[in-house]
Amino acid sequence: PIALAHSLMIQHHKIRQDPNTACWIGPDAKAQVTVQFDGNGLPVSVTDVVVSSQHSSEDNLEKLRDTLLNQVIKVSLGNHWHQDIRLHINPAGPFTKGGPAADAGLTGRKIIVDTYGGFARHGGGAFSGKDATKVDRSAAYAARQLAAEVVRQGWAPTCEVQVSYAIGISRPINISFDTNGAVTGPEIERQFMELGIDPYEALRPQNIIERLQLQQPVFQATSTFGHFGRSEFSWERPMIN
Repeated sequence: PIALAHSLMIQHHKIRQDPNTACWIGPDAKAQVTVQFDGNGLPVSVTDVVVSSQHSSEDNLEKLRDTLLNQVIKVSLGNHWHQDIRLHINPAGPFTKGGPAADAGLTGRKIIVDTYGGFARHGGGAFSGKDATKVDRSAAYAARQLAAEVVRQGWAPTCEVQVSYAIGISRPINISFDTNGAVTGPEIERQFMELGIDPYEALRPQNIIERLQLQQPVFQATSTFGHFGRSEFSWERPMIN
């Protein structure tokens, strides 16, 4: 769901910047996708799509809804599109005023849409406005990289990593690997060690900053379209080449 929602917003961004398509659409927008899953936790189909977009006052809602349906929703969903999807396009009506002038309170918010859309747990710390010395941000990126490596190595089909720190102590107090019962945490730690990676050392803040090059100016790009699943970010790269 979160990947499709981000895809919708990326397509929205593309068309509104194209003078030949819909440059009259404003920059403020949001999307939500509801997906039905089967008993094994695998996605079956898209059931609902919500898209709300700012627009100029001169253009009516029907024109907006038609544009968003045909140039954003159908294009973004691709093979996931079907006629039975329940659509909610600007369900509250006209949306002409946007940005912080209309709805303040952005910094420190949106932590779920920035991460996994609720599919994985979040410690509660925000990313926005924090530099890489704050583990709320940097350790979330490093945990993502560690979990992805577990799946990439074939040790488990899914993995969620939980990291605990204490103020003044750089080495994590605890690292927990949840693979939904596929393999134990100690076994994953052992396999990392065999590959020359100590997870506790890899998750020291200074090591995270150096490995992921977080002192480089990379955070501006995270202000839209989420922080994960994007190849341009260092934390999406394999730990082992």
